Amino acid sequence: MTTSLVPFGTRFGLFDDLRKEMDNLFNRFFAAEDGGELAQLTTWTPRLNLSETDKAYEVTVDLPGMKPEDFQVELKHGDLWITGERKGETEEKGKTWHRVERYYGQFRRVIALGDDVDPEHVEAEYKDGVLRITVPKAESAQTKRIEIKH
Repeated sequence: MTTSLVPFGTRFGLFDDLRKEMDNLFNRFFAAEDGGELAQLTTWTPRLNLSETDKAYEVTVDLPGMKPEDFQVELKHGDLWITGERKGETEEKGKTWHRVERYYGQFRRVIALGDDVDPEHVEAEYKDGVLRITVPKAESAQTKRIEIKH
């Protein structure tokens, strides 16, 4: 079993993620009275992995059965936005559905990366139902090991 220590104040802490999700929920709810998204709440949330190296953030998102034109990737003010829509199957006359487990509809994922990213060199690749996004860190934010003289 491996254990890891998470530094105090890390950007990817559980409470930061929870706070962002709650903020998004409240923003959507209160914006609904002005024609916002309450009626269009996302119906599914694609699963993703987020990792970090010294030079970049790497995001992998499961989007099976979708085409690249069905979703968008944007970087806004240090937040990575992944939005799109999976179209549902058309209802066929004379067919009785016994089980519906596949998710359809709009989705949105927002990942706070901070201002230490290089927006000009973000790369995204979609292959076999998996979206891979690499967001390089700005040169000033990359970890540099300092030699200690003795």
